[in-house]
Amino acid sequence: MENVAASMTQMKLRGVVGIKGQIPNGLMIHPNNKHMIYTLGCAVIIEEIDGGHQEILQGHSNDVVCADVSKCGTYLASGQATHMGFMADIIVWDFASRIQLATYAVHKVRVTSIHFSTNSKYIISLGGQDDGCVIVWSLEKRTPLCGATAQPQSSGITHIIAPSHTNDNIFISAGDNSIRTWEIDAINRKIRPTECKVGSIKRIVTCAVITPDDEFFICGTTTGDMLCIKLSTATLSFVFPEKNRYSLGVTALCIIQNKTLIVGTGDGTLQAYSICHKDVLVKFKKELSKKCELIGNVTAITPRGLGHQFFVATDKCHVYRFKFCEFAADLVTTCHYSAVNDIKFPHNCSDLFVTCGFQDVRVFHVPSRKELLRINIPNMTCFAVDILRNGSAIVSGWDDSRIRAFYPETGHIMYTINDAHKKGVTALASTSTGQRLISGGGEGQVRVWEINEVPSQQRIIPYGHGATRGRGDKKKAEVTYVSHLIATMKEHANAVSSIKVNKSDTSCVSSSADGTCIVWCLEKFRRKQIIFANTLFRAVCYHPEECQMITSGTDRKIGYWELYDGSMIRELDGSRSGSINGMDISVGGEIFVTGGDDRLIKVWNYSDGDVTAIGIGHSSAITRVKIAPDQKFIVSVCEDGGIFIWDMPEQTLDNKSDSPDLDSGVRC
Repeated sequence: MENVAASMTQMKLRGVVGIKGQIPNGLMIHPNNKHMIYTLGCAVIIEEIDGGHQEILQGHSNDVVCADVSKCGTYLASGQATHMGFMADIIVWDFASRIQLATYAVHKVRVTSIHFSTNSKYIISLGGQDDGCVIVWSLEKRTPLCGATAQPQSSGITHIIAPSHTNDNIFISAGDNSIRTWEIDAINRKIRPTECKVGSIKRIVTCAVITPDDEFFICGTTTGDMLCIKLSTATLSFVFPEKNRYSLGVTALCIIQNKTLIVGTGDGTLQAYSICHKDVLVKFKKELSKKCELIGNVTAITPRGLGHQFFVATDKCHVYRFKFCEFAADLVTTCHYSAVNDIKFPHNCSDLFVTCGFQDVRVFHVPSRKELLRINIPNMTCFAVDILRNGSAIVSGWDDSRIRAFYPETGHIMYTINDAHKKGVTALASTSTGQRLISGGGEGQVRVWEINEVPSQQRIIPYGHGATRGRGDKKKAEVTYVSHLIATMKEHANAVSSIKVNKSDTSCVSSSADGTCIVWCLEKFRRKQIIFANTLFRAVCYHPEECQMITSGTDRKIGYWELYDGSMIRELDGSRSGSINGMDISVGGEIFVTGGDDRLIKVWNYSDGDVTAIGIGHSSAITRVKIAPDQKFIVSVCEDGGIFIWDMPEQTLDNKSDSPDLDSGVRC
């Protein structure tokens, strides 16, 4: 990632929408029972469970892949992944002040798992496949204490570690055909492993939990069963369930109220087992009434307090709240779990925005950061989305070559344009009247569609029982829509990446991966101007005065172009690494914002061509960026599904006179 100049303003991250649901045990509840902790991108998020207020801890330079909170609630630790050949950072945070206490790097490439010992004396961390070591770090001395290879040479990768509940010096590790108990010898600065005796059983362990009394620990496996191992002797007691194993394996385990084991599986099943003690034996009895089916692979189960409530996260980025007595799921938060391809605000409305990606189109509420509506089209990818100026429809372009329009209140289908393009609909824009759509396809064509309302004939419906014969009531039928292809403009030789329409609806500009941007006349449906560059164009924007436009693409350059003759006015270096995928310009044209493969949000002064502020937080390539209509914040989306909301830097808030009249347009 690029180094940020000391004099450059760093943008404040107002909030995020989403969670990195694929991380094992990536969701935690703080011991104060008031805060939920999770990770997204390069940030650690602390969110109030009841109020929803977020505080964001930023300090990592790459994707945060593991985290843990101490039992006392004083400390928080997070580990990251980094590039091959580099050391991965671990940051220790003070929870009360939200500041960094220490940063250290002892693992190569990736920190797979991290945990505090029961009394917060040590931090135990596990490296990834390229590291393969367990390191014990002394929190008191702020220095590594000891370390060792996590598994024997004959075994595979170690996936998880778990600390004892009663002893700072005891923890376990498990992975591919390897289960170990460890004892820390602080005096001699060594850790000593003991191989668990499991006989001829061979399993790949994905999760583990130790009982509160440290008598047993349970390991969940990819086979779909669980191993119960006695901690003191490191011997296998039994395997359960003996039959009807869980599909796609056991992926998460949690013990609540000291008497119930909650099991999460790869197919989304959540099952409760009651822990029964008989003589010196322990048994796990399945509670048939406490079972629930969730969406996605269960990756984290965390109790709130003693377990009257517990929270569950899945790899589809859903977070559920459960009341143990009812064992019913209540969806708390959700977001995209794959790349977000486009984002749009309604006209003059900053409280809502629409995003699209694999299988769905979603509407989010900015103040609460909650999903209001989800439109799902299974096994299809939405490449582009737009909202009509009057807010009457959400239009979207899909990889099955269809344009679909939806009612914004219900998400029901309004109309569909079949076979709109040969290779999917990759770009979409609407005129100010909402009667025309301009679409771009993967084959390079730009097409103009006209949408007309066709009311059905009014039907005569008789009155109910007791009505006078011959009398009737006219009931208005639903309005249907008919689409007409007005024009097809064939000049691009590759996929159309972006389309923008001018204010008067007389022309539009399209950018393409063939290295051209074309200005089209929407009255005669022919080319007005064309520009060429040695790049794959990703984004294009009109300047508000509509005498210039700016472009960005894979050559990492930002180009200023004259619309009259297509000549280049200026070219800026937009990035040191990777293409610039998203761009948006303010209402007054004083600033514009970019984002791309370098994972940085940059705010530019249009006249000077200088970067005035920079935003760090994304851990994957930024796909789109948008300035809110009220010019007070910026929303960016990326390939990992994260949605980041940034406060507009202070120096750009002085030009409010150019903001649109919020009394007109869509009412939020």
